[in-house]
Amino acid sequence: MATIRDFGRLPDGTAVQEVSLKKGPLEAKVLTYGAIIRDLAFNGKTVVLGFEDLESYLQHDAFFGAVAGRCANRISNGRFEIDGHAYQLVQNIEGKHHLHGGDVGFANRVWSLEQHDKASVLLKLVSEDGDEGYPGRVEVLCRYTLTGTGALRVKFTATTDKTTIVNVTQHSYFNLAGTPDILDHTLEIAADRYLPVTDEFVPSGEIRNVEWTPYDFREGRKLRRKASETDVIFDHNFCLSDEPLDQVAFAAALEDPEGDCRMEVWTTEPGIQLYDGYKIETTSPGLHGADYGACAGLCLETQRWPDSVNHDNFTGVLLHPDETYNHITEFRFS
Repeated sequence: MATIRDFGRLPDGTAVQEVSLKKGPLEAKVLTYGAIIRDLAFNGKTVVLGFEDLESYLQHDAFFGAVAGRCANRISNGRFEIDGHAYQLVQNIEGKHHLHGGDVGFANRVWSLEQHDKASVLLKLVSEDGDEGYPGRVEVLCRYTLTGTGALRVKFTATTDKTTIVNVTQHSYFNLAGTPDILDHTLEIAADRYLPVTDEFVPSGEIRNVEWTPYDFREGRKLRRKASETDVIFDHNFCLSDEPLDQVAFAAALEDPEGDCRMEVWTTEPGIQLYDGYKIETTSPGLHGADYGACAGLCLETQRWPDSVNHDNFTGVLLHPDETYNHITEFRFS
């Protein structure tokens, strides 16, 4: 069975547990708080950002390793309509927009530990009707599985009793080399389109081709900005497809500067958000005493396109009572 230990208590006394998994070259430590992947090691080397204690997670709001939901990414002005009924969500970003489920989203809740063995853990969360402004009671399951071939498989399912929006993502920050930043990592993204954003990083509604832009990662390139790209910030959705797939497909690949470690992202999701971690600023030491500053890690958040509920030409995010939300992503290491 998996190793389980107490990881601390929230201010209200709620206990948080840590589940340790191991199979083949991978080891993972998962918290019941936020369904956080606290540590992920490939061949003994940590490849994600995390903290050693619960208090550090409570002090930082950058979603380190957490599951973001009920609806990941941004919703313009925190507003949307379903069947003519207007909903107002918590406006927790820029004092205006909604981000990653609100002030107390899936990343800030304790999930129940449903099942576990040496290589997998199943977590469950119930989000009640009206939670952060969302309609409907939603039950979501998150299963993390380590495969014998060096992959972390993430599977989300969700159901609702009332039409609502659901878009869940895993928000780990990756650094395959343990370097102060990831700017010399090489990144490939299998997308020929991306979503331009406003100054507040909300999608403008346009879908643009990546060709001849700084957002063209189709052939693989370093994250470090070229001289002509000094003002480029990577916090954008890349359009992999127009709707979710039935089977996982290649989405992205990340390699460390020396080419010693490669991570591929395979997913059923139609979008992947690249966030280069430019806003990272921590006051607590990270794993193994590391200092995390700007661009210490990057996120590759598989998802439905952000703010889709407000754009008819984006991917759908509505979940109806007679449906099941399904999302599978695999992080494959070699």
